[in-house]
Amino acid sequence: MLDNRRYDIDWLRVIAIGLLVIYHIAIGFQPWGVFLGFIQNSETVEWIWTPMAMLNVWRIPLLFFVSGMGVYFAIQRRDWKALLIERTKRILVPYIFGLLAIVPLHVWIWKNYYHQDMEFALSPMHLWFLGNIFVYVLIFTPLFFYLKKHPNGKFQQIMSKLLSHPAGLLLLMIPFVAEAELLHPDSFEYYAMNAHGFWIGMLAFLTGFLCVYSGQAFWSTVTRWRWLMLAIAATLYTLRLLEGEFIAPLYLKSIESNLWIFTVFGFGHRYLNKPSGALTYLSQSAYPIYILHMIFLYLASWLLFPLDMPAPFKLALVILLTFIGCFAAYELVVRRIRFVRPLFGLKV
Repeated sequence: MLDNRRYDIDWLRVIAIGLLVIYHIAIGFQPWGVFLGFIQNSETVEWIWTPMAMLNVWRIPLLFFVSGMGVYFAIQRRDWKALLIERTKRILVPYIFGLLAIVPLHVWIWKNYYHQDMEFALSPMHLWFLGNIFVYVLIFTPLFFYLKKHPNGKFQQIMSKLLSHPAGLLLLMIPFVAEAELLHPDSFEYYAMNAHGFWIGMLAFLTGFLCVYSGQAFWSTVTRWRWLMLAIAATLYTLRLLEGEFIAPLYLKSIESNLWIFTVFGFGHRYLNKPSGALTYLSQSAYPIYILHMIFLYLASWLLFPLDMPAPFKLALVILLTFIGCFAAYELVVRRIRFVRPLFGLKV
């Protein structure tokens, strides 16, 4: 079983969070952005939704996969009490703080922009997946520590043998396909605060843990077959693109989602599993930046959208200002003020 630090998984978490921020920025340039609670520019940039539609089927499940993998590594150094204490500090405290302090700020900016009534209903908004992850930790802690006590038991041997062959990856997809078909969500790509998001997140979290638990077999398989999986995922995406409005049966979207994720793990394991100074900094800053980013996204939108300038230029400026604001807040406040650090999941 693996117990060394996996830099590729750290990189993928950083990349996934960065893509989520850009995804949220892109929503403000779509004709339906305001209906999802985003400040919407009067002129749209609809072409950007072509790459975003590719990301949309796997961006959130990837985070849950990575979170499950992270728990595997965490329990190698902790007992169950230490894990729950650590995850409470890392996830629950920032979730509650964000619910009470971060979300109301960007909701206030939205309401101010649209001259809405300033009444506010408590909601996790973009932090919803933190609550889900904490629930998954509570649910699966007994199972995870049971598996930890049996590192080379029959189940681990079965998983290792299963995932040593690409057919094993197909078997991993079956629960995801079943989830999509049984719940039949109105939109496969909409995960926030609904049953589809909860169950697909739970499956991804558990599967991520089991993939690492299986040993080297999973990583060897996704690395060996990464190009074929990329080709199939790209083909399924192209079919959605040609169909118009990126429509496809739910089971095909589920398969495409998993293929993209396994492809990302394969390329990540091949090229990203090495330390770097940039990774050290970004792996610390990514989480606080995600918690903060909606404030700076909404501020940038509030400032720029009324101005008379081309929409693509606004898009570039919103991306730039959002990241500058996030990194400045992290560097000048979150990282340096001792009592603020735990509110964003950082150690004191």
